[in-house]
Amino acid sequence: MSIIAEFTIPASEFVFGDVFTDAPDATIELERIVPASDSLMPYFWVTCEDHKTVERAVRNHPAARNVTRLDSVDDQTLYRTVWEDDVHDLIYGIGQTEGVILEASGDERWFFRLRFPNHDTLARFYNFCTEHEISLHIERVYTLTEHVEEGRQLGLTADQREALVLGLDRGYFDSPSEASLSDLGEELGITQQAMSKRIRGGMKRVLTKVLLDSTDQPPRE
Repeated sequence: MSIIAEFTIPASEFVFGDVFTDAPDATIELERIVPASDSLMPYFWVTCEDHKTVERAVRNHPAARNVTRLDSVDDQTLYRTVWEDDVHDLIYGIGQTEGVILEASGDERWFFRLRFPNHDTLARFYNFCTEHEISLHIERVYTLTEHVEEGRQLGLTADQREALVLGLDRGYFDSPSEASLSDLGEELGITQQAMSKRIRGGMKRVLTKVLLDSTDQPPRE
């Protein structure tokens, strides 16, 4: 059963976070980690006005072999870096214990939401951090089943929950979006229009529950 772990960590506790202390005006979102033959390749989005400062900060850091600009959308730019093979910190631990990054962003302090295949892999990750003296502050650990139960508390139907979870997982809500309604609908075997209805209906129920919970009026279809 998949396990979700949420935690925070000071940027100074891991190399990737430390790299950007010289670019304080940039917003960083770590997207994914790809293992290479002898190193790791983090992919990340940067939002800022001066991307040259960010690129210089990465290039000047001793742990980075290089940084490559891959794509740009408005003020957001996607980068890939190659890390030296002797960097065995938080990012390395995530890659080695089968952790999948669902969310990771920060400045002086970072927030991570990771998915692990089971409790054993989560325990391996925690042990890795302990052995390497990486100080995490665990905010929450829960299963996908518990996550679904929370969806029921928001008044979502099973179809709406499925659509919203798939949209989050495939990057539909990201900016820029990494999946279209047509892509999501095809994966569920429904039309684009049906997918749109599930997404919009689910979002309306969530927003009504969260923002208008002080009223006694049920959400309208």
